[in-house]
Amino acid sequence: MSTRKYTALEQVRLDKIQRLREMGIEPYPPRAERTHTTQEARQAFEEAERQGKETGPEVTVAGRIRSMREMGKITFAHIEDEHGKIQLFFQANTLGKERLRFFNKMFDIGDFIQARGHLFRTRSGEISVWVHDFKMLAKAITPLPPDKRTKHTPFSDPELRYRQRYADLAVHPEVRDIFRKRAAIVRALRDFLDRHGFLEVETPILQLIYGGAAARPFVTYHNLLKQRLYLRISFELYLKRLLVGMFERVYEIGRDFRNEGISFKHNPEFTQLECYMAYADYRDMMDFVEQMLVEVVEKVLGSRKFTYQGHEIDLTPPWRRVALRDALREATGIDIAQHPTGESLLAAMKERGIEPPRAAPRGKLIDWLLSTYVEPKLIQPTFVYDYPRDISPLAKSKPDDPNTVERFELFIGGMELGNAFTELNDPLDQEARFLEMGRTYAADDEERHPLDEDYLQALRYGMPPNAGFGMGIDRLTMLLTDQPSIREVILFPHLRPEKGGATEGEKGQTPSTPERVFAKIAAATGEDA
Repeated sequence: MSTRKYTALEQVRLDKIQRLREMGIEPYPPRAERTHTTQEARQAFEEAERQGKETGPEVTVAGRIRSMREMGKITFAHIEDEHGKIQLFFQANTLGKERLRFFNKMFDIGDFIQARGHLFRTRSGEISVWVHDFKMLAKAITPLPPDKRTKHTPFSDPELRYRQRYADLAVHPEVRDIFRKRAAIVRALRDFLDRHGFLEVETPILQLIYGGAAARPFVTYHNLLKQRLYLRISFELYLKRLLVGMFERVYEIGRDFRNEGISFKHNPEFTQLECYMAYADYRDMMDFVEQMLVEVVEKVLGSRKFTYQGHEIDLTPPWRRVALRDALREATGIDIAQHPTGESLLAAMKERGIEPPRAAPRGKLIDWLLSTYVEPKLIQPTFVYDYPRDISPLAKSKPDDPNTVERFELFIGGMELGNAFTELNDPLDQEARFLEMGRTYAADDEERHPLDEDYLQALRYGMPPNAGFGMGIDRLTMLLTDQPSIREVILFPHLRPEKGGATEGEKGQTPSTPERVFAKIAAATGEDA
């Protein structure tokens, strides 16, 4: 028995369900007999008109009732399916008075209906179905909310739209269009990569050792094997193992999970593209990414130009390329090359009135300067390249500068869209990097990269020189659909609990490290840590 408290309007509809069943009519029948979508029905009538016919063929359409208008002995209604809308015309002379009264009294806006009849055009010129018969397909108990553009309604609240995405999609065709465009973006990316010789693969989501990015993971536990496992934060280390195994070009599009904050461009669960190309470096990858995104945007939008949050963005090559050192010097007046330690860089920042949120190693200070002073200004597509070694443990150092690595990030619309390296394939250097990161960063620091001995073993077998690139599908969709928040382009974004229940981090406490979470899980399951 449901504990749900129904509103007065919902109770009216529940009563109708009971009356329908008393009449021997099932309000949720197991089958529909649709012959045409609304779009196919309109096309069929237009074809009949081209042949000189005044009426079209008989069709059976189905969809959600979006409007109803009684006018004495006739009733007009509009139904909607995924492909569009069409008008239904109910007439007492055709159906009989009792049947028309049944429709008017027992059907409501939001119900799913099936209607059979011939197609015609009304005096106002609207293609319609002259209904000969109809039946209920699904009775809606809860009325759909009004359009979000209607002021002072509960559904004008974006968070309620995200929580009830099903209703959001039902009443907002423009929201459905966002996710159609998202699917088109993914198809275009796959098509481009497939045509360029890349093999699409799948790598583990549950991993014994997380790696490939600087992020705190989600942790879980396998009861039978008594193993601590992590939801992956990146595909990188597994995809590069495949290069060792003689695949030269591989990619994966899938979910990553990072136990981090939520913002307009961050969600704990997100979709990522990563690709790796043997016998290439980061400059080759710049050219490849530029070519790929130009083609994808042209295919999805029909143009290289689009508008994002009031800015016209032009993807016409060549894109701007700027060294990180030069970008920071231009934005802050600080030359990071003159400050080889974190202490020296922090002093230079404070001299210019720049106060970071907390003390940090040199690489993290540089990254903070980039995200604070440079990133928001990079509206047109820009590759920022050559990053500090200590925040890029998987990238190859520049031959003439061991403290700088061959890495670039792609920025468009004032946010970071992708990240790429000339990948480090020296197993001795890679092991030293892992150990160095362990010493430099605290045990609960997200920049600390665990040592993956199996990955090092793979490198010892030999990995060809290669370049890799990772890009957020969600952020790319934000750009191409002009959406200010990542929540608008994820069907079911993560949200805080509706009633109280603040999380550990929200209470001002330190978020759990994997070790703390594992201890809690082990205690709860009765397993030994």
